[in-house]
Amino acid sequence: MYQITLIPGDGIGPDIAAATKTVLAATGVNIQWEEKLAGEIALQEIGDLLPEDTLASIRKNKVALKGPLTTPVGTGFRSINVALRKEFDLYANLRPARTYQGVQSRYDNIDLVVVRENTEDLYAGVEHMVGKDAAESIKILTRKGCERIVRFAFDYAVREGRKKVTAVHKANIMKCTDGLFLEVARYIAEEYPQIQFEDRIVDNMCMQLVQKPELYDVMVMPNLYGDILSDLCAGLVGGLGLAPGGNIGEGIAIFEPVHGSAPKYAGLNKVNPTAMILSGVMMLNYLGEQEAGAKVERALAEVIKEGKHVTYDLGGNASTSEMADAIVAKMQG
Repeated sequence: MYQITLIPGDGIGPDIAAATKTVLAATGVNIQWEEKLAGEIALQEIGDLLPEDTLASIRKNKVALKGPLTTPVGTGFRSINVALRKEFDLYANLRPARTYQGVQSRYDNIDLVVVRENTEDLYAGVEHMVGKDAAESIKILTRKGCERIVRFAFDYAVREGRKKVTAVHKANIMKCTDGLFLEVARYIAEEYPQIQFEDRIVDNMCMQLVQKPELYDVMVMPNLYGDILSDLCAGLVGGLGLAPGGNIGEGIAIFEPVHGSAPKYAGLNKVNPTAMILSGVMMLNYLGEQEAGAKVERALAEVIKEGKHVTYDLGGNASTSEMADAIVAKMQG
């Protein structure tokens, strides 16, 4: 039995979390959920955006699945998601992007993975005003941070039978920071002769992904580039509604959909649960339950391909829970 922290989240979070629980229950994997609050709903009910009780649950269970969170403007953290990553040193952000038949997209057969460093770089938000008329943001990359994220990418490629790792950078201009990242990537690549290695400058990488995404496989990059390119990759396959994510550290992980909380759809039971269900698939794979994960993904792909029981954004008129029930039916069929 697995005891896992579940943070349903804000806005549409409870709807897609319920759908995901329904689908994961049908795998037969014995999961005991420990539901905890974070975000806007936690602030309203407990008076704290990120309650200690929630942190203690994640610390104890080592694995969490969470829905999207709303960080109220002008209150507490810059981002609750960033705060969670820092609290548990979840240094690796894993964001796969894959095409599914039945989803409107300009591309076919895309299967990309962005491995994003999650704790350093400009995205860490180390910034301040310089007087009234200038602002300064500090970009910090450490050798340790670069080494562990690049090694994570190569280990992932080996484990998943991937063939190539591309390091994404801007070392032609930022010769110290991104130069360090590229130097480390080249050094570690030598330890993995079975994996093809190359590097790309980030602006060129954006163009390459739009023109010929089929040439790429696993891509590893500093935090800010990863934030941007992972959304670009989601756009290639149909949008954030299909984009799962995993935040992974040493012996601890939090899985979550990439999209936001869409408060205007809260409680309407109409939004697409795919991203959170796929985040659940990532969680199953992390736990070593690959067979169960593959079963869920196959059933989800069949439901999307058929297009009969899918939500409005996928061209159907099914509710969130009806789509989940259709996936379960495929798994049991």
